[in-house]
Amino acid sequence: MTANPVVTVLHAEAKPDEDLLAPVSEHATLRFADESDLSDALPGTNVLFAYDFFSHALPDNWLAADSLEWIHIASAGVERFIFPELRDSGVVVTNSRGVFDSTIAEYVLGQIISFAKDFPGSWRLQQQREWKHRDSQRVGGRTALVVGTGPIGRAVARLLTAAGMKVTGSGRRARENDPDFGTVTAQEDLHDALSTADFVVAIAPSTPQTHHMFDADAFRAMKSTARFINVARGDLTVTDDLVSALESGTIAGAALDVTDPEPLPSDHPLWRAPNVLITPHHAGDVIGWRDDLTHLFTRNFQRWMAGKTLLNIVDKERGYVPG
Repeated sequence: MTANPVVTVLHAEAKPDEDLLAPVSEHATLRFADESDLSDALPGTNVLFAYDFFSHALPDNWLAADSLEWIHIASAGVERFIFPELRDSGVVVTNSRGVFDSTIAEYVLGQIISFAKDFPGSWRLQQQREWKHRDSQRVGGRTALVVGTGPIGRAVARLLTAAGMKVTGSGRRARENDPDFGTVTAQEDLHDALSTADFVVAIAPSTPQTHHMFDADAFRAMKSTARFINVARGDLTVTDDLVSALESGTIAGAALDVTDPEPLPSDHPLWRAPNVLITPHHAGDVIGWRDDLTHLFTRNFQRWMAGKTLLNIVDKERGYVPG
């Protein structure tokens, strides 16, 4: 902790509510910068609040970060801010783990119910003013594999279990008697686990180990009736393979809150793929979410000023907060 520290807030169009940053401004000099003037703001900065968590600007301006001690990222995912120079430095990185757990779990359950009850089909028929009876599917008793056993994955597992689903997990190592998943299979056994699930939920962090883990072989390992839900990062999936799996009927559908590329171009074939539901990376973004991110940063700043251990310290080698 530095006396009279300088805190720089990296923002895009949206800025954090400055009133909520009062616990910071009372003890530090606050600077605000976007990508265009980050290089001017970084010299002398001790703390960087990466409120713009989509930014790729820090690596290009790293040499200007002559006094940086701590970066707090307003996101659970940190892959845009982990690069070799930062990884090798003594700068501490924290993330916003915990802010999005319950809301992303609600999104996943909502998409599962939407698939089972075919709400999109009902909407299309309503637009055509057509009264057409169809049978729907149960949610209770169906199986879900949650790929990623961190806090968000656990929130998903608890909510799906409460809805009557049978939930297992896939993580770095296998284990039994997990409090939220029961059985967790190791990542190297992912394809065997995929074959058991009616719904596959991707919520693993974006790391070199998870990059493109959902490829043509993974989709072929799934049931032909399975639905794939990605609320993690688009680069977990080989997009062309996903499009092919949907078009060929290898899997029955997908709900995607994240894509690769992102934003998804208007002419991308994924828009036209059958039985796909696409949302613009907002699964966790409920009213007040930006304020929640700022509150977490101010709490962590107060801990930093008091010399306490920071919340949500990221393992820069692994790319996430170890459980």
